[in-house]
Amino acid sequence: MSFKPGSPFDSIESAHEFVALLAETVHEAKQDVEADIERESGSDSPRRLDALRTALYSMEKLELQMNKSRRILNDLRSLRRLLFEERGASAKSIADGKAETALPTSRSVPRSRL
Repeated sequence: MSFKPGSPFDSIESAHEFVALLAETVHEAKQDVEADIERESGSDSPRRLDALRTALYSMEKLELQMNKSRRILNDLRSLRRLLFEERGASAKSIADGKAETALPTSRSVPRSRL
């Protein structure tokens, strides 16, 4: 599957931004439904109130899924940065420091081959 350049999913960053906007929209819609439930609480239409509560329940589930998706995309961005060494010199210096303090192995391998 390929995506057209400029689509919301042409990179992890743009997908993360899209999901964040969707999560914000879902949150706002959920607040509107909560206000509708408050307003309808005193009415004589229990069926409408039940429908609003069902909608609120579904929106709460969707909001949780959006938040999970956002966290997963954030993790993927971090992993990609680690894999492609996008973290910069600080990650490299930390890795070099760990390599120098590592325990020696039974075979001695010249540092230039590491």
